[in-house]
Amino acid sequence: MMKASPHQVAGHQALDGKLGPLIDAAGHFYKPLQGDERGLKEAAFYTAFSSNKSIPDHIRKFFPIFHGTQLLEASDGSGMHPHLVLQDLVSSRLSPSIMDIKVGSRTWPLQAPEDYIDKCLRKDRESTSLSLGFRISGLQVYGSKESGYWKPDKKTIKRFSAEDVRLVLRKFVSSNASADSGLDPDCCFASIVYGGSDGILAQLLELKAWFEEQTTYHFYSCSVLLIHDKELVLEGRSCGVEVKLIDFAHAVEGNGVIDHNFLGGLCSLIKFLSEVLEAPKCCTIKACPQVEEEP
Repeated sequence: MMKASPHQVAGHQALDGKLGPLIDAAGHFYKPLQGDERGLKEAAFYTAFSSNKSIPDHIRKFFPIFHGTQLLEASDGSGMHPHLVLQDLVSSRLSPSIMDIKVGSRTWPLQAPEDYIDKCLRKDRESTSLSLGFRISGLQVYGSKESGYWKPDKKTIKRFSAEDVRLVLRKFVSSNASADSGLDPDCCFASIVYGGSDGILAQLLELKAWFEEQTTYHFYSCSVLLIHDKELVLEGRSCGVEVKLIDFAHAVEGNGVIDHNFLGGLCSLIKFLSEVLEAPKCCTIKACPQVEEEP
């Protein structure tokens, strides 16, 4: 049985009779192909990337597993529609905290139609894309069973300033994240989510090293997905920290040139996350806390 993803934080959602992604119980994420050439381009990217033997294994892990395409009943009831069949990145998680960050100061390829460039340029100027090299597109932060998720709406996220971004990056790793802007984030999980040998920063630095060399692709309007699961941490299990790249409708050939647009945005994001770790106000938990079992 297919259903809308309960943890999707950005993009079109399969709600209220609209066309959007679906998930199943087998860990698959079905993303409908966009009706114009963008859908075909994203399918072509996944197909080519999956068979590209020059991609190192340690880099391939940052991309969702691709299972091909499939015709499915569209979520908007419009009939059969082609979908990408991808790995559901949060199917095994209890209460995932997720942040979708669109990387690059420019989110449009040079060969895009003029009206699309104008639309993207306006969004880039009105957000932090131009000033920071990245912008937050969506997020949810798990608080507790009682409070549930803090999930700002799209209008709020679109208005994020550089200072808002700094605050949100702190809330993402805090035990007291909430919509209450007067609450100072404690960054209690910063050291185990952002820091450490397997943390988000280490993974982003691994990606950065690849982008400093790779000239095969240029990724426009591509997002970095940051994922962690506080519930797993509180149960004393794996911290569940993961970084993934998603959205490749505007990936183009690199033609032997480094993707400085994406690399620059990635470096900026790394700098902002490093500042959270270095901030004196943040806690310095060194390992996942263990939950004591009741006798």
